[in-house]
Amino acid sequence: MQIKLIMLIAGLLSLLGLTYYKFQKSKQEADQVKVAFEIKSKLGEGAFWDHHQQKLYWIDIVDKKVFVYDPITKKNKAFDTPSSIGTVVPKNKDEAVIALEDGIYMLDTHTGKINLLSDVEADMPFNRFNDGKCDPNGNLWVGSMHWEQSSPKANLYKVTSSGQATKMLDSVTISNGIVWTADKKTMYYIDTPTGHIRAFDFDHKKSTISNERIAVVIPESLGFGDGMTIDEEDKLWVALWNGNAVARFDPLTGSLLKKIEVPAHNVTSCSFGGKNFNTLYITTSSLDMNEEESKQFPLAGSLFEVKPGVKGVAGNFFDQ
Repeated sequence: MQIKLIMLIAGLLSLLGLTYYKFQKSKQEADQVKVAFEIKSKLGEGAFWDHHQQKLYWIDIVDKKVFVYDPITKKNKAFDTPSSIGTVVPKNKDEAVIALEDGIYMLDTHTGKINLLSDVEADMPFNRFNDGKCDPNGNLWVGSMHWEQSSPKANLYKVTSSGQATKMLDSVTISNGIVWTADKKTMYYIDTPTGHIRAFDFDHKKSTISNERIAVVIPESLGFGDGMTIDEEDKLWVALWNGNAVARFDPLTGSLLKKIEVPAHNVTSCSFGGKNFNTLYITTSSLDMNEEESKQFPLAGSLFEVKPGVKGVAGNFFDQ
């Protein structure tokens, strides 16, 4: 009896030890940013996780490339584009919608060929298209930005699968992150120079917005809000240009909940991925750094990953 009791106690201690070890290991891994794919992209952007193919779509705006990264094989397939690219969202395994300088195109993800979908803003050479994502109905919401980044001459559009483009917002300077809540009732949006994350009521039936208000004020001490994603708790994850980090905000209170340092000065976009959406992929830029910053962040431009302790949600595909 005494031997059985000793063995039982030993077993319990062993189990407790293993549990503590797993807890400590999980704690150490949380918020530990790693290089997913080392590359000197000039202006990495547009991260989007394709949960069907288990691959990450992203881009290099300046080098005019679309990337498809496979975390299993560690291969990063690249497609060249004829002009600067602002965003990419897959439609299916064969096609993706992309925003180039002069319009919206469909990309064949096997051949790399593109076809024009909408030439909206083709007559506005002072702008180029920038970030964009799809709403719960599969429409692409994509914004332009003023090349000189000095005037609010850009716009935010809703583009349907037939190529119909509708202006949803004007007086934009640098259109960036855009997401929708799980209940499809709220849209959040960033125009970078404002320092604000704006909230809108979203009409799911009509794919329209109303009731604009400020949800979050991003202080300049943190950097400037760039790309954005949303987690399963409807909290916002924002890439911080000139901020060396991604930040998690509560849009209902406006408060900063968490900040994860990234080994790059300019952090540009992020997307939850992996089979369980528990990995946050982060794009960065190797531009706009002084000599000291370039030495401090030799991996700038690379694709990074981190397990932040919360899960994301599946992104909306084009024309879904």
